Amino acid sequence: MPRNSTRLTFAVLATGAGVFSMLQSLIAPALPTVQHALHTSQSTATWVMTAYLLSASVFTPILGRVGDLVGKKRTLVAVLVTVTIGCLLAALAPTIGVLIVARVVQGIGGALFPLSFGIIRDEFRPSEVSGSISNLSAVIAAGGGVGIVAAGPIVTALDYRWLFWLPVGIVAVTTLIALRYVPESPSRAEGRVNWLGALLLSGWLVALLLPLSQANHWGWGSARVIGLFVAAVLLFAAWLAAEARSRSPLIDLRIMRLPAVWTTNTAALLFGAGMYAIWSFLPGFVQTPRSAGYGFGASVTTAGLLMLPMLIAMFCSGVLSGRLEPVLGAKKLLTTGAALGAVACGFLALWHDRQWQVAFAAGVFGLGIGLAFASMANLIVGSVPAEQTGAATGMNANIRTIGGSIGAAVTSVLVTGRVQPSGLPYASGYTHGFSLLALLCLAAALAALLVPAQRAGRATGTLRASHDEVSVAEAETVAPGVRG
Repeated sequence: MPRNSTRLTFAVLATGAGVFSMLQSLIAPALPTVQHALHTSQSTATWVMTAYLLSASVFTPILGRVGDLVGKKRTLVAVLVTVTIGCLLAALAPTIGVLIVARVVQGIGGALFPLSFGIIRDEFRPSEVSGSISNLSAVIAAGGGVGIVAAGPIVTALDYRWLFWLPVGIVAVTTLIALRYVPESPSRAEGRVNWLGALLLSGWLVALLLPLSQANHWGWGSARVIGLFVAAVLLFAAWLAAEARSRSPLIDLRIMRLPAVWTTNTAALLFGAGMYAIWSFLPGFVQTPRSAGYGFGASVTTAGLLMLPMLIAMFCSGVLSGRLEPVLGAKKLLTTGAALGAVACGFLALWHDRQWQVAFAAGVFGLGIGLAFASMANLIVGSVPAEQTGAATGMNANIRTIGGSIGAAVTSVLVTGRVQPSGLPYASGYTHGFSLLALLCLAAALAALLVPAQRAGRATGTLRASHDEVSVAEAETVAPGVRG
């Protein structure tokens, strides 16, 4: 494939990953509309989000590893076809049950992230890799913001089903272009899929994320929540044992113990907790009626517009990070991004009486998201052997999701723990929640400081090829079984 076609390859990858990221947040503001249209309860409607979360968490690392083994392009096309089918099924869903199944199918698209990063590493010039990963990360981050901003106008002007009809056309065209123009990666891992490891990984992820997402409905002290947490611990231990014994592990634990990998993943866990909680609770805050003593009584569309500065800032900073990394290094950018998140949440905890204050804080947080997303991806891609790119970046995305689930669950406890006679939370609940998120982002910045400095200084553009060789050599020393 000619080198000048990398632009088309990037456009395909960015479209697919961006649409999936948008689907994560697009339906959230429309859940009340979905609940009413499909004649279901609020607790049942929340499964539209939960099913998507669980599916993405399970399939992201597994299919990332499958791509490493059987071919990233082949797996990418299969995933795009699946997402198209999932969106079509959701658009036509006559009942809430069918919609939930459709969301499970859509969640398979989580594998687009690690597959895209792997294709960029395999196919792009060494000097283009870092900047392209930063740009793709900016698109992924901005996709979530687009979902929040666009949901209101789409539902108002058309219907909630158009939240899925529009992606059907986009992803279908993207699939055809990918099939024709995206090259198959020459880098393949040896071995096979460890299905026992995949089953155990799926088990502990579901057992952990399900109670985190449903605990407010089931009760934190309920037998279901406690039982699932216990099951998560046991399944996690079994997964570690199975992966350690496997000659072809799904996630090579020795790779995960590399200093640049575990420190970046720790930062991802903590920053993810703050990021997803802000996405979940800030729109609700601004939609709260003024009669509660806070909030602005904003509509879904107005709430989305108040999040627009976050969308613009995260995209711009994500793109900019690709140009800053050769100068500053990914470690400094990750630290700065997490610190900006802490500043934004601290600002919200102290000042949230005016709409401009919320919009300003959202913009600052967006700057942090753009820098953090891009630098995390570059740190992981630059620290693992090429044949482990899909699995390693998939786990990084998963760890960020786990952090988001924890952050959203804990913030929900703080916000809804005490309510007014009207049923609305007290302002202090949001204040305490924003303060907690500031501390989590600050902890992420401290974790980022632990990232080995030599990793961050790699991206001078011309050093990528030699850096990959060093990473492979290190992995062969630390993990001699990685090639099967």
